[in-house]
Amino acid sequence: MRIAIAGATGLIGSQLTALARKEGHEVVEIARETGFDLLAADPSGTASLEAALAGADAVVDVTSTGGLLSDQETLDFFTGVARNLGHAATAAGSARTVTLSIVGIDKSPDYGYYVAKLAQERAAREAHAGAVVLRATQFHDFARQMVEWNREGDVTRVIDVPTQPVDTSEIARVLLDQATGELPHDAELAGPRPERLVDLAERYASHVGSDVRVVPVDGPASLMAGAMLPEGDDVLLRGIDWATWLAAQPRG
Repeated sequence: MRIAIAGATGLIGSQLTALARKEGHEVVEIARETGFDLLAADPSGTASLEAALAGADAVVDVTSTGGLLSDQETLDFFTGVARNLGHAATAAGSARTVTLSIVGIDKSPDYGYYVAKLAQERAAREAHAGAVVLRATQFHDFARQMVEWNREGDVTRVIDVPTQPVDTSEIARVLLDQATGELPHDAELAGPRPERLVDLAERYASHVGSDVRVVPVDGPASLMAGAMLPEGDDVLLRGIDWATWLAAQPRG
């Protein structure tokens, strides 16, 4: 199969690219680093998106904002990319598009990033008739990010919310199954066990020998109430647990 991956140079995109090629698929890498501006008013004005997607059986969107943006900027980014990719995939005759999204976004109207991701899903479905979505929980690496991104001096403030982190290799696996049609429908994916983000942050800091003090803070009410946790009998529970992932990380 010929699979186009938008966001191919990122954390998930690079793993998905490697996995797809390992299994014999042809991959088209769509990213700024490969000459594409997915937010251009006319995407064919950079590297030609429609030309790049010619012959692609599936298009996978694992793009991310790549920085801290306002709620409106985040909304504009995700919906703009979804529309441009979906329209180009439709024009190219691609059978399906796959969008990586997040568990719980339909339960979190009080969190701007999740509002933007929900709008991304809608835009993807409107732009391409064969759109499917993978909603995944946070990556195992999320606790590290929270420790580092929120640090001020010897203190880091982490929202006190329940989560059920999943290994990124499992995300790549399910995305590829959706792209190839092995899993021809929407799916939700989570790791094997629920955790508390503050606890994970403290354990990560201890593991790497950091003297940072983790201070719990309130987050959006929906997240504190458990919106980040998977629900239902159809959720795919896969991969190693967070403690196993942590044990494999370098110590400070």
